[in-house]
Amino acid sequence: MASTTLQQNVSIDQSGASSKSLLLGIPLQIYVFAVCSALVIIGVLWDIAWHMSIGRDGLFSAPHNAIYLGAALAGIISGYQVLKTSFWGSAEEKGKMVNFWGIFYSSLGGMFCIWGGFGAATSAPFDDWWHATYGLDVKIFSPPHAVLAMGLIAIQIGAMISVLAVLNRKEKISYLSDLQNINREKRLRFIYMVTAGLVILTVGTFLTEFMGRWNMHNDYFYEIGSGIFPLFMIAFARASNIKWGATISALVYMVVMIVVNGTIRQFPAEPLLAPVSNHITFFQTTAFPLLLVFPAITIDFLRDKFSAKNDWMLALILGVGFFLTFLIIQYPAGTFLKESPLARNWFFQSDAWSYSNPPNIEWRYHFPENRVTKGFDKWAIASGISIALGFVSARIGLLWGNWMRKVQR
Repeated sequence: MASTTLQQNVSIDQSGASSKSLLLGIPLQIYVFAVCSALVIIGVLWDIAWHMSIGRDGLFSAPHNAIYLGAALAGIISGYQVLKTSFWGSAEEKGKMVNFWGIFYSSLGGMFCIWGGFGAATSAPFDDWWHATYGLDVKIFSPPHAVLAMGLIAIQIGAMISVLAVLNRKEKISYLSDLQNINREKRLRFIYMVTAGLVILTVGTFLTEFMGRWNMHNDYFYEIGSGIFPLFMIAFARASNIKWGATISALVYMVVMIVVNGTIRQFPAEPLLAPVSNHITFFQTTAFPLLLVFPAITIDFLRDKFSAKNDWMLALILGVGFFLTFLIIQYPAGTFLKESPLARNWFFQSDAWSYSNPPNIEWRYHFPENRVTKGFDKWAIASGISIALGFVSARIGLLWGNWMRKVQR
């Protein structure tokens, strides 16, 4: 009898170890958070295509449901982990968490996911009321969408920080072999870089109104880009401890956007809300992604070459490097995307056009005069502003990256 009981216990332990080995000792919620991070931005890209192609939507339209699912799942899983750890967790488990209000214990990433879930949930009825009051959105950056953006980015940052907390603890899992522990760290870094790229994708998507292809010859396009993107790319790269961290996150951003939008465009769609000026038969999508991989390469190269510099000097070098590379690469790319017939296909998406816009309008394939900055003096001023904003953005990014390197809870 005793022998039989012992064999059962061993069998159960081995089964549990086998299940954990499949996950490589990485908490299941890490995988769930990464899926949620992808779900919410896929839903956003789909929702934009829905507005451009169908027009009529409701609180529970298909794209909205994808966003709700990602946000709700992240929030619910995080809430469950808080309650489980707070009331039934061991001292060791609580030691890996942040204590708040003297009662509850949560991972820092989980707290981001909870608050992000609340933000996303708040934006849903707000957006529905906005549509009922003011009609169809004509802008991506409407007030309810701003609330949604903050909530979704909080969830995605929560997913990213959850991975970093595990990485930064540098744990060795006893039931894993040395090779499995090495593969565990590689998998964690892979998940981290994917979640970092998804954050950049979400930020870039909500900036489309200001940074679409029609603005690529405008000075404020480069001022906004220099003020926003170095912060995220540099912070994520520094926290990754990977030489080409910024480049990888930028590649994730570009690949996911091309794949998602390219897939959406394969499905039929018909406008259901008048007036219909452009008769379409398939989903129209936002745009080809910004060529952030090139300034990202510059950032990673300069981070490595000038690693001995203090962060103030490094921020200036990175800010200048980002702006110059971004301008040199993106300006001619804008000409191609806006004007070239070769860009009018599912890959570059420059033929995408909302059903509410007349198809033969003059500036569909040409830059409007009021969106083109001309003159050396104007570009000189814009360059100075862009470099200054890039410097501030890079410096904050370095600070944020240093902080994320220390996160262990």
